[in-house]
Amino acid sequence: CTQDRCQRLYLSGNTRNCFLTGSPDSYRNFIGKGLRCLFNVPNTEVYKNAHHSSGRFCFRSSRPLGEKITSLQISSVGQLPHHFSAWNIQIIRSFRTSPSFQAAPVPLFWIIVKPAQKLFAIILGRSIRNWWKALPPNKQELFKESARKNKWKILLGVSSLGVLFVMFYFTHLEETPITGRARLLVFGKGHFRELSQMEYDMWMEEFKSKMLPETDARYQVVERVVGHLSESNKDVPQVSALKWVIHVVDEPGVNAFVLPNGQVFVFTGLLNAVSDIHQLSFILGHEIAHAVLEHAAEKASLVHFLDFLSLIFLTMIWAICPRDSLAVVGQWIQSKLQEFMFDRPYSRTLEAEADKVGLQFAAKACVDVRASSVFWQQMELAETIQGQPKLPEWLSTHPSHENRAEHLDRLIPEALKIRESCNCPSLSGPDPRLIFKLNMQHLLESSKDQETPNSTKRDLSKPKLDFLHT
Repeated sequence: CTQDRCQRLYLSGNTRNCFLTGSPDSYRNFIGKGLRCLFNVPNTEVYKNAHHSSGRFCFRSSRPLGEKITSLQISSVGQLPHHFSAWNIQIIRSFRTSPSFQAAPVPLFWIIVKPAQKLFAIILGRSIRNWWKALPPNKQELFKESARKNKWKILLGVSSLGVLFVMFYFTHLEETPITGRARLLVFGKGHFRELSQMEYDMWMEEFKSKMLPETDARYQVVERVVGHLSESNKDVPQVSALKWVIHVVDEPGVNAFVLPNGQVFVFTGLLNAVSDIHQLSFILGHEIAHAVLEHAAEKASLVHFLDFLSLIFLTMIWAICPRDSLAVVGQWIQSKLQEFMFDRPYSRTLEAEADKVGLQFAAKACVDVRASSVFWQQMELAETIQGQPKLPEWLSTHPSHENRAEHLDRLIPEALKIRESCNCPSLSGPDPRLIFKLNMQHLLESSKDQETPNSTKRDLSKPKLDFLHT
C-alpha cells in the first residue's frame, strides 16, 4: 500500500440522508430474479422527530442529494456542523445486506436439469417401493437373504461411492483470494463471466428507463467512491483485473449489488439510506468484496454438490417410506436439514468474510472504518424501536445486526493499522461509535420522560425524541 493509492477523496453530495422504504412489489420482483439485494425493506415505517447530531443516524435531508453539492473529505471523521435543526427520522423495519440470492445464477444447464434430477430421484424411489411391494413374500425373503450374504460387497460398493465423493471434493478445492481460505469451486470462472453478461443484459433491459445520467450528482458520488476504492486497492490482482462500471438506478428500494464481471448497480434509495460517505464506502466495499472473492461461484458450487448428494437420500426416502405422504414429509425434513445445517451457515460465513475484506478495502481508501459498526448498530436500533421479534441467527442467511457490529468492532483495530500504514490523514474528532452510544442513552432517557402515568403502552407511531447536540 503506497501513499499515492491512499490519497484523500473529495466527494460531492449531501451526507445527511434518511432511510427510505422500498416497494414490496418491486422487492419481490428483484428477489424473484435473483438480485443481490442489499437491504430487505418492507413498506412499514415509524417516523421520529429528532435533532440531528454527528452520531451518524438516519436523517431526512432538507435538500435532495442532487440539489446542493457540498465537498466532503473522506479522510475526515465526517462531522457535521454543530448547529442542527429538527430532522425527521424514518426507522425502517428490517435491513439486510446481500441475501442468499447470488448476483450471478448457477450455470444455465444445472438450472434446467436440477428439477428434472429431483423428479427422477422421486420416480426412481417410488418405483423401487412399488416393485418391492409387488414381490411375493418368498421372493422378498430371498432378496433379504442375498443381501445378508453379500453385505460386505454392498458395504464396499457404498464405501467406494463415498470415496469418490470425497476425492471429487478435495480435487476441486481452491484457495480464496486475499483470505486464503480453502473452498469448493466446481464451476469455472468462464461460466460465470458468460452468465454475468447475461444477467447484466437482463438488468439493463429492466432498468433502461430508470438509469441516472453520468452528469447526475448521485451518479458522480457513487462513481467517485467506487473509483477510489478500486484505485486504493489496485495492488489486489482481482480488483485491478476487473473494470468497474457504475449504474445508478432511480428506484426507492434500498438495494445495491455487484455482478462478478464488475458491473455495479446502486439504487438511489441506498444513497438516501446511508448516514454518511463512510458508511456508503464500507457498504460498496462489502459488495465489491463479494465479487472479488467470487462468492457467487463458490455458493453455487456448494449448492450443486449438496444437491447431488441429496439425490441419493431423496431416492432412499421415497423407496423406504411406505406412503407418499410420509415420503413428502421426509423430503421436507431432509431439505430443511440441508438448509439450516449447511446452506445458511455457509452463507453467514461468506457475509462475514465480505465484511472483513470490505473493511480492509475501505481502510486502504482512507475511510473512517469506525462508521461500519455504527451502521449495524443503527440497524439493530431500528428493529428494536419497531418492536420486531428477534429471530435466532441460525434461522437467517446473515449474521444478526448485533453480532455483525461486534465482529466489525473486533476487526476495526486491524483496519486502523492498515489505514495508518497507507499514510492516511489522522482521524480527528470523537469516535462515531461513542457518539452513537451517547445518542442512544439520551434517546432512552427521553423516551422514559415522555411516558405518562396513565399510559400502559407507549404509542410508537409519532414519538418525539431529541438527540444530544455535539
